[in-house]
Amino acid sequence: MELELHVRGTHFAETLRRYAERRFRFALRRFTHHVKRLRIDVEDVNGPRGGVDKQCRILADVAPSGKLVLREKDAHLYAAMDRAADRLKHSVCRDIQRRHARETGKAHAGSIRRPAALKLPRVEASLPAVGP
Repeated sequence: MELELHVRGTHFAETLRRYAERRFRFALRRFTHHVKRLRIDVEDVNGPRGGVDKQCRILADVAPSGKLVLREKDAHLYAAMDRAADRLKHSVCRDIQRRHARETGKAHAGSIRRPAALKLPRVEASLPAVGP
């Protein structure tokens, strides 16, 4: 997996680079053969004014289905990168499941519905009356 990081508006470029590489490689360790290229754009939108303005934008080339794009914002840059890594992991997993379901003609586990005959009947228990 090729990882590319672009940092704008902050002076912690090398620290962020090491953290992002470790975090995203850990999040995608099961899917490294599916994710060919990962571009991470990290930016402090408002500069020194603060607020919920740290943004992490991700472009992932997922083989063979195409591209995934997602964006996370937070007041803290590391929190935005963490949430983006988690969302990317779940998005890649969902994409692989959908592709597998299309190829095999079977529904994936998240979309299986139980027939009405398998539902258990509802049992209502009545409590004894308490009183003199």
